[in-house]
Amino acid sequence: MNPVPTDDHSSRSDGELVGTDIRRRNNITVTGRVDGPVLLLAHGFGCDQNMWRLVVPMLAEDFRLVLFDYVGSGRSDPSAWSEQRYNSLEGYASDVLDVCEELDLRDVIFVGHSVSAMVGVLAAARAPQRFSRLVMVAPSPRYIDDDGYRGGFSADDIDELLESLESNYLGWSAAMAPVIMGNADRPEFGQELTTSFCATDPDMARVFARATFLSDSREDLKTVAVPTLVLECRQDVIAPREVGAYVNDAIPGSRLVTLEATGHCPQLSAPQATAVAITEFIRFAR
Repeated sequence: MNPVPTDDHSSRSDGELVGTDIRRRNNITVTGRVDGPVLLLAHGFGCDQNMWRLVVPMLAEDFRLVLFDYVGSGRSDPSAWSEQRYNSLEGYASDVLDVCEELDLRDVIFVGHSVSAMVGVLAAARAPQRFSRLVMVAPSPRYIDDDGYRGGFSADDIDELLESLESNYLGWSAAMAPVIMGNADRPEFGQELTTSFCATDPDMARVFARATFLSDSREDLKTVAVPTLVLECRQDVIAPREVGAYVNDAIPGSRLVTLEATGHCPQLSAPQATAVAITEFIRFAR
C-alpha cells in the first residue's frame, strides 16, 4: 500500500482547518480493487491503519479499501492537531467526513474498530448520503456501567485508568496493551499494540483517551438507518458480550456476529474470520 502524495496545509487556533491537504494530514492510503465497493477502515484509540494489515489482502480482492490515521495517530500530520477539535468524538467524525469529501466517496461501507464504531455512527448521522452500511468491530457506546447497562467498567475504574495514563503513559501502555489485546499465548500481538501506543504522543493520547472512555453514544445508536453488522469477540475485556447485545438491540435490523476469538482486536487475532464476516455481511445485507 502506497500513501497518496500530498501538499502543505495551514490551521487556525479554533480547530477549523484552512487550506488543509487531507491526504497528507490523515496519511490516506488507497488500495484494492479499483471498481469495487468502498470500504473505509477506521482504527481505534492508540492504533493506526497498520492494525488492518492482516485483513487488507483478503478484502482487497473484492473491495476498494481506503485507510487513514486520525490526526494525532500513526503517520498523520501532528501539526494539524488541536485539543479543541479532538477532545470529543465529533472531532474524529470530522476527520472521517473530511476523508470522504477529499476522495468524493459515496455509498461508503464504514468499518470502525472499537471507539471508531461510534465515530462512524456520528459521521453517518451528519452526512447520511455518504454511507451505505456500517460494520462495528468490537464496539462500545459507553464504557462505564450505568443503571441497567453493563459497559465493563465502573466510574472508579475509568478514573484510575485515566489517572494512570496521564501520570505515566509509557508504563500504562506496557501494562494495558497486552490486557486489551488478550491472546496471552501470542505475546507478539500485545507487544505490537504496546509499540503502537508508545508511538503516540502522550498529550494527544490523553485527549483521545478521555474522549473515548468518557463518551456515551447510546442515544446516537438511534440515528443509525443503514444495514449494520455488530462484530464481537467471544471474550473481550474492553467490550464484553453484553455490550454487543446492547448495540444489536439498539439498532433495528442489525446483525450480530460473535467470532470464536478473544481480545479486543480480532482484525489481528482472527483476521480471516473477521474478513469473512465483513465480506458475507456486505454480500447479503439489504
